[in-house]
Amino acid sequence: MNLFRNLLFWIVLAVLGALLAQMLLTQDHGFVLVRYGGYDYTTTLVKAIGIAALALLVLWLLWRVLSFPFRSWSRHRDRQSRARLGDGFEALHQGHYARAEKLLAQAAEDPHAEGPARVAAAEAAWARGDAARARQQLDGFGERHAGSRAIAMAELALADDRPTDALVALDAPAAQPLPPRGLALRAEALAASGQAAQAYGLLGALRQQQALPESRLADYEMAWAAASLREAEDANVLADRWEALPKALRAEPAVVAAYADRAAALRWEEAATRSLEQALDARWDETLAERYGTLPLGRLEHRREVAERWLRKHPSSPALLLTLARLAGEQDQRSQAEGYLHRALAQGAGSEAWEALAHGYEARGDEARARLCYRNALRAGRGEPIEAFTDRDLRQRIFDEAAGEDRDEHGMPRLRE
Repeated sequence: MNLFRNLLFWIVLAVLGALLAQMLLTQDHGFVLVRYGGYDYTTTLVKAIGIAALALLVLWLLWRVLSFPFRSWSRHRDRQSRARLGDGFEALHQGHYARAEKLLAQAAEDPHAEGPARVAAAEAAWARGDAARARQQLDGFGERHAGSRAIAMAELALADDRPTDALVALDAPAAQPLPPRGLALRAEALAASGQAAQAYGLLGALRQQQALPESRLADYEMAWAAASLREAEDANVLADRWEALPKALRAEPAVVAAYADRAAALRWEEAATRSLEQALDARWDETLAERYGTLPLGRLEHRREVAERWLRKHPSSPALLLTLARLAGEQDQRSQAEGYLHRALAQGAGSEAWEALAHGYEARGDEARARLCYRNALRAGRGEPIEAFTDRDLRQRIFDEAAGEDRDEHGMPRLRE
């Protein structure tokens, strides 16, 4: 801007010089008559231009001299504001929160630095535990810097577990359209307030504006997809949201588990079991295999038949053996449930298998074995060594630890972990 102004000044000066030279070189120098207050003033045009230029120069010099103190004071204030802003940010970074808030509040008096200075001052107040002072700093914005104020208010509200207040701040008309950071905070607030479906719908805009790293967006995509399924009000909404998900996402264990749990809660038993069966047939997952046996629904014969079919392919799966034990227990086949539990423990099952075995012994009246299993459940949960059964013979232990060859879908044997 300074270069353009200087160039324009020299162009105008050159034009005036050319006009003045032309007048001096011509024989006719012109005639100027000024009549004022009954007096007549006459001169040539060249002299009139020179007098006018001299007068303008004198006025410019006078203005420069008179405005010098004010300009010096303004430059001094600008230097002080920049120094306070820089020192305040450095103090905030180093953890000197009280000093940072003081410096940044002073820097906020400069209209050009008010936005970042006041937001950082609120952050410093929040960091030292003074939430009221942080909100007071942000209220100092008034109607100015609406976007920055909305983002800062939303961050404080989310940090204080108040997602509804965060949405109110971000939905203020003056703050629209939201910048990328505001859009990301709005999605997080929607997810935290039980509106994960709307948060999931903002993923496209978040990717387009590069509001978050792609790895974090991928995590949010899975989490919000699962949460939106859990929040479905009825079976129709659940089905629509499930069908709208990308095919790759519908194969993720967390998303499949959320869909199955919600379908089971809505008493849509066929959808719950079918989703788990399709996911496990496509890609084996121990968490889903265990979830298959804990769903709060019926279809015991069907589920057990499917689980036994899986067992031929995955004979050393502790989660699948635990699922079969639970299904057998619900069918009052306690001896078979006990056998599955012993095999599951031999294949590496943890505290849940020990606890289920304890419940079975307790129901049968075998308190000594039940107490042993309860102790082992606690030990397994803590990662401590367990107590072995003293009355279980070698043949039984060999049967528990024996497992058929585990092959993949191509018929190739899998190595045991």
